[in-house]
Amino acid sequence: MEYKNKTYIAFDGDNDIIYYYLMLAWKHNKNDFFKDFNFFDAHEINYARDESKEESIKKQLLTRLNNSNKFLLLIGEKTRYLYKFVRWEIEQAIRLQIPIICVNLNGKRSFDSDYCPSILTDILACHISFNQKILEHALEYWPATHQSLYSQKKTGPYYYDETTYKNLGL
Repeated sequence: MEYKNKTYIAFDGDNDIIYYYLMLAWKHNKNDFFKDFNFFDAHEINYARDESKEESIKKQLLTRLNNSNKFLLLIGEKTRYLYKFVRWEIEQAIRLQIPIICVNLNGKRSFDSDYCPSILTDILACHISFNQKILEHALEYWPATHQSLYSQKKTGPYYYDETTYKNLGL
């Protein structure tokens, strides 16, 4: 069995790709502030081109998902309305039981019913703000927390309390 060590990142490619690029910059910038931010990006596995047919794109995306142990959803203003790919990606992450981290681009630190896709309302997922430190924390600790809560049959949104943010300097 292949080792799953990738982080799958889903987002609104038309409106929120800048946040994905910022995460890549954090990853590649090794100064004192960003030295610990790292993740193995599932997007590096293959290329799903926009001009490809939906079926072939989903096949490429599924290959990425099958090699992922974390699923990050960047949530912007229009994310909840994206059904063709984003909702499908979420459905696959749920089916594959990949720990989901919902990253609110508007700064909210918990479940955001205005922007989060409704499919995630009752799903065990961690909801955080878009910030390098809390994202790094969630990438490191959420998978084990998810496993523990999932084994206890817990569902619904999870979020870190203000103490966690404060301890991270946020």
